[in-house]
Order: sequence, then structure tokens, then C-alpha cells
Amino acid sequence: MQKKIFLLLTMLCMLLAVGCGQHATDKQSHGKLTVGIMPDVDSLPLVVALDKGYFAEEGLEADIQLYKSAMERDSALQSGNLDGAVSDLLAVTFAKSGGFDVKATSFTDGSYRLVAGKAAGSDLASLKGQDVAVSRNTIIEFVTDAVLAKADLKEDFINKVIIPQIPTRLEMLQNGKLAAATLPEPMASIAIYSGGHYVTGSDNIGLNPGVIIFTGQALKEKNDSIGAFYRAYNRAVKYLNQAPKEEYMDLAVEKCGFPPLAKEAMEPLVYHEATPPKEDDVAACVKWLNDKGLVTATYAYGDLVADLPNK
Repeated sequence: MQKKIFLLLTMLCMLLAVGCGQHATDKQSHGKLTVGIMPDVDSLPLVVALDKGYFAEEGLEADIQLYKSAMERDSALQSGNLDGAVSDLLAVTFAKSGGFDVKATSFTDGSYRLVAGKAAGSDLASLKGQDVAVSRNTIIEFVTDAVLAKADLKEDFINKVIIPQIPTRLEMLQNGKLAAATLPEPMASIAIYSGGHYVTGSDNIGLNPGVIIFTGQALKEKNDSIGAFYRAYNRAVKYLNQAPKEEYMDLAVEKCGFPPLAKEAMEPLVYHEATPPKEDDVAACVKWLNDKGLVTATYAYGDLVADLPNK
């Protein structure tokens, strides 16, 4: 009797071992994705997913690489060193126009905010003819023009001062050398925390120009990997929406490149699970680039956006 029980237990253990081994093999089948991020709030879910082990638990080897400039990120994409990146709709359209096969798969939750300096007013009307810092032909200028248009104001209502470097833009605003500046998060919150005034921004007009993108090759050859990527991404979103910011802000500073002051300056973040970009946002971006003469072709939604992989 004891011998029979022993044999049954042995067979049960063998079956469990085979099952666990098969499970581990399945988890390893999604391969590797290399994704570039920027020091902004759009990238934080990826950093959290890596830190919490969500990618690994989905069977994905995720190589998350931090870039300090969009130029470096885009160069890495086009040279084949990245499968995807945290980016924006302008970059996708520029890439398409230049013959590089890349598409957006989901929008991100970054905010772009027009912040006035300490001595300036806190509404758009007070900025008439004043120096407002932007970066030329970027998502920053696009959002600035969009908030002006939403208020029925023309582009020349303000005097645009071109300052590409975000830290320089912030410093000049804080030193009173500018009336206002359009800044991404977390820099916008730091400017407000330091005495600036929030005027308006992408959130006020319902604009989400930030996106996650993947190359055409990755979308074709690594669809399962991208599906695993988004399962982990959505788990990170759920965590960020439930956790107090004290739990993740040290990680944001260390791994996502946030300035240390962001820990005090930023309000708790709210993220959305992976969702395709809105058609209105894509159309607005293409129209702005066409009107500026920066892109000549008129692209349809499907030219710039790919279906989300089956998660």
C-alpha cells in the first residue's frame, strides 16, 4: 500500500514538473524588445513594469533604454537599435514622410503645459505680445499653437522665443527672462511649484499627442512580444493609479531621469491602459505639419497608426 502511494506521489510530482517546465517555456517564448524612453511621465509605466518584474512575468525580455533627446532616440530607431520608443505623433509623421516605416500603437499620458512666470498673469490674454519659449517644429510648438487656436487666437498673438533645451527654457522662465514657456511634465510642475502660474495646456483641450511607437519590422516579426509588452504596461498603469506617489517617485528620479524636485512638485499621476491614438489628434497633427509646409503628404489615420496587438 505504501509502495503504491509512493508511486502515485512520484508520478504526480513528475507531472507537475513537466507542467511547470512547459509554463516556463511558454513564458520565454516572447523573446526580446528594445524600447527607448525619454525623461518624462509618458515613460514611467515602462520603468515601473521593468522594476516590478511585470515584463519578465509576461515572458518578455525588455531592454528599456533612456535617451536625453528626441534626436538621439530617433537616430537609434532608424539605425535599427530599437524596436520601439516613447515618442509623439509629429515624430511618427516626420518618419513616415522620410520613408522610415514606423507606426504609433497607443497614446501616452504626458501633459504639455503653458506656464507663465511669477510676474506674468495667469491667463492667455495677459500674454499678448509677450515672449513665450517653445522649441521649433516640435510637439511643444504644436501644442502651443493648438491652445491658441482653441481660444480663437492666432499664432502671432504671442512672441515665440525658440529655446530647444527644456532645462534652459525652465531656467529662463524661473529667472524672469520669459513671460511664459510651454513645458512637458515633470518640468511644468516644477515651474509651477517654483512660483509660476499654470495658464493652459494639452489637458485643457483634450489633446494627447504623445504615443508609443514600433517599427514596421517589429510589428511584423514581434507581434507576440508587443502583446506581452502591453500586458505588462497595463499592469504598471494599474499600479501607478493605485499607489501613493511616494512609492514610485524615487524610481522616477533614478531610472526615468526626473529632476529630484519633481518628488515634491508633481501631483499624483493618472494613467490610461493602452488605447489607440484618437483620430482627431492624428488629423490635427498632420494638418499642422501640412500648414507649416513641414510635410507635404496628407496621411490617413491608418498610415500612421497600427492596431494594438492581441493582448
